[in-house]
Formats: sequence, C-alpha cells, structure tokens
Amino acid sequence: MRVITNRRLLEFSAKHRDSQESLQTWRKLMEFGFFKNFAEVRQVFSSADKVRDLYVFNICRNKYRLVAYLQFERQICYIKAVLTHKDYDKDGWK
Repeated sequence: MRVITNRRLLEFSAKHRDSQESLQTWRKLMEFGFFKNFAEVRQVFSSADKVRDLYVFNICRNKYRLVAYLQFERQICYIKAVLTHKDYDKDGWK
C-alpha cells in the first residue's frame, strides 16, 4: 500500500522524537502490506479502529494516534493527521 505522505510522519517526529521509530515501523508495515479490507489491516495492526471512513492507529504504545484514509481498491493510504492523545481526544480531526 502506498503511503501519502511520509513528510507528515517526519514533521510529527521532529516535534515528538520518541515517535520516530514507531511511525517509521508503521509506514514500512503499510508499504509492504497488501490489504483488501479492514479485517486484513487488523491482522497486522490489532489495535486499529475504524471511525466513519477513517482509520485510527495507535502509535508508540497508544501515546500518539495516526489518522488515515485507506483506499483499498487503489492500495493508497492518505495520512490525515498524527496527533498526541490529548489532541486526538479533542475530536477536531473528525
């Protein structure tokens, strides 16, 4: 699956250095994966959640949240936001 864009991950990890390794691991798993549906995503990312048409991934043991839009037919993952848990709870990302 193609991840668009790594720049968001790098920008977030520049501010939150402890997230860098986890974000890049997530990116590599997404890029090397071929997911037909959410059930297959959950096989790799067991804590992933679906909120409307978005997918939420726990990063760095649930310290951060990555919100993405997955287009399974085209195998594209659009990163909408990477948030601290506090910012995620504000619901502005919806």
